Amino acid sequence: MISVSWLKKRQPYWSELEALLTRVKEHGLHSLSRSELRELGLLYRQTATDLSAVRGDASSVQQSRYLNQLLGRAHNAIYSGQKKTLGGVWRFYRSEYPRIFRRFLPYTAVATAIFVVGAIAGVSFSLANPDYMRDFLGPAMMSTIERREMWTHSIVSIKPQASSLIMTNNLSVSFMAFASGIMAGLGTLYMMFFNGIMLGVIGTACAIYGMSVKLWSFVSPHGVLELPAIFIAGGAGLRLARALLFPGVLSRRDSLAVGGTEAVRLLVGVIPMLVVAGTIEAFFSPSATPAALKFGAAAALFTLLIAYLWSGPAEMRGES
Repeated sequence: MISVSWLKKRQPYWSELEALLTRVKEHGLHSLSRSELRELGLLYRQTATDLSAVRGDASSVQQSRYLNQLLGRAHNAIYSGQKKTLGGVWRFYRSEYPRIFRRFLPYTAVATAIFVVGAIAGVSFSLANPDYMRDFLGPAMMSTIERREMWTHSIVSIKPQASSLIMTNNLSVSFMAFASGIMAGLGTLYMMFFNGIMLGVIGTACAIYGMSVKLWSFVSPHGVLELPAIFIAGGAGLRLARALLFPGVLSRRDSLAVGGTEAVRLLVGVIPMLVVAGTIEAFFSPSATPAALKFGAAAALFTLLIAYLWSGPAEMRGES
């Protein structure tokens, strides 16, 4: 049973959270200092814990209703943010997104690991049973590889249309990897594993027929952006799955609301990456540019991506 002394002890923290939310409502989130923003997040998490405790006491219905409303206001203030402007979008991608990416890096790392396991499995299956490659890729694509021809020539003749189709396809794959997280993460894990197998099988087939340079010089310029984007989307799907499976002190509905918002913020960061990757895949990757230059361009793009994702001062990153 919740004691009166416990309620009196916690009341000042709830009042402080309420005061911060009133300021946000009147003047916007930007009116808070960095320390106040950190305090807002801390009070939000503490109040969620308090609500869980209060819900366990049948005599504290009034306090439970109050804290539930307070948490709803805090959630809207923290995750809905301010009215979106071009400047706000620029600030999000310039400063906020690298911090979001690093915060949820473990989820992206798991998605990446599943993809790598799938790629290793694809290589192993192909080497153990050459017929597996033909069954997996189909006779038409295998015949093209056996003739030592790339299957990307059609892209060159319709570059603008191809760019649009590639972007649409990559966005669809990324959004599907994210949305599949609602299936307890199983859909996301399957997509990561299956795409890994596909790359492993194609890579092995091209290696066997002496086409490794052709394949990787085509894949690398856009792949250094496209693959990380898909891994990040998979990480967003796994964040959604965790919110569903492990709500913690929150109700499952509240957990999904919080986790879903965080996952979407992680996901939207990949959109520019996929737009750039689609353009490169249509105009540069299938071109007659020497392989050395393509690999050089891929290395430069990947270096820029890493520099961006780890950009920002330690204070911005929340690191010491």
